[in-house]
Amino acid sequence: MLDDTLLDDPAALRRADHDRALLALAGSGARVRTALRLAEAAGLDRLRPDGRPRAVLVAGHGSALTAGEMLAALAGTASLVVPLPPTDAAPVPRADRATAPAVFTAGLAWQLPGWAGPLDLLVISSAAGGERGLVALAEQAYARGCAIVVTAPEGSPLAEAALQVRALPLPFVPSADTSDAPADDDGEHGRGAEPDLPAEDPAALWAHLAPLLALTQKLGVTPLPYDALAAAADLLDATAVRCRPDAAAYTNPAKSLAARLAGTVPLLWAEGPVAGAAAGRFAAQLAERAGRPALAGLLPQALTAHRGMFTGQLGAGADPDDFFRDRVEEPDPLHLQVLLLRQTAEEAPAGPGSAGPGFGGAPGVSGEEEDGGPAEVTADDARPRSFGVTRAHRLAAAHDVRLTEYASRRPEPLHALVELVALTDFAAVYLGLAAQS
Repeated sequence: MLDDTLLDDPAALRRADHDRALLALAGSGARVRTALRLAEAAGLDRLRPDGRPRAVLVAGHGSALTAGEMLAALAGTASLVVPLPPTDAAPVPRADRATAPAVFTAGLAWQLPGWAGPLDLLVISSAAGGERGLVALAEQAYARGCAIVVTAPEGSPLAEAALQVRALPLPFVPSADTSDAPADDDGEHGRGAEPDLPAEDPAALWAHLAPLLALTQKLGVTPLPYDALAAAADLLDATAVRCRPDAAAYTNPAKSLAARLAGTVPLLWAEGPVAGAAAGRFAAQLAERAGRPALAGLLPQALTAHRGMFTGQLGAGADPDDFFRDRVEEPDPLHLQVLLLRQTAEEAPAGPGSAGPGFGGAPGVSGEEEDGGPAEVTADDARPRSFGVTRAHRLAAAHDVRLTEYASRRPEPLHALVELVALTDFAAVYLGLAAQS
């Protein structure tokens, strides 16, 4: 059950936020700037590439792997980007556990594809740098003749291994120190029920993604404007201001989204690869931060893949306003909620009541200014829609399922991705804090 009063109590939010997830998200823009500065100091600005690599392979786990998936979405079909998830796990010898960041992740293993070779680039990214499998992967890539870039904390085993395989080492920017954060009842920061599976820093994504995008921009893999990464950091700062804990729920889009998803099974639909990457990230954060299941899918295939959800028990049959339901003995029934994420860079059509081109003046869009972040698109939005989006609205309406649409009007795909991810990251944290209070 969601405690919506906590969302409007900044002091209570701070007390409930044991691992300071909100503070970490608020510092995302600063981490991007620091990562870019340290990458240049490490030699990225002196890199003189001899053409583009045939393929970019991104190895890691958690948000490092998510960064690779986002790079693939931004690169599109112009370049081959292959995220490499771990393929196996093994127990860590007891002698290594004192230095291992987390027992389980330290035993993960990776494998290069059979076709990887001298024409390809391997990027290895780790927030801890203690995964023995990543060290072995770097050695394997070196033996195959791959170019290698490693992002890891300075002094970690992975950073030291990068020097041995002649990789370009890029430092990982950690979050602010949370050692003095208040402990919970289990004596851990945050949820400590599984000490070998600790919760990941929610803002670590940006420490992985920023140097990765700076590198691929230099190589010509991602066609980004020269100032795109600096502008992305500014967008993260702007979202942190809009979604700050002391902003009232009716003015805070992340709190409003969290309240809307409470007591629902979210279907996170997206149009296009950029919004699809944001939807996948949101599903992962809802599981990690709010303990809530969610299904993510790309239109149009999500319509056929999730059709059974509308015709089953979670569709129109789950009526939260049932007059005869015992509201004391029976818990609130779960019901579906469709959240549709889009990037729509079209200008608003001129017409009565329109303030001209832009974000805030567009009819049917809830927003005050063009730089106000992703806004909820209302049912009377006059902008053209694809057939997949139109069919999604019809499917939800036919089964009395609420569909909420959020759109970013940013023409640059990276900036649209940043806005959608930043908003939904805050929403996942708020939902988790309010639901656990």
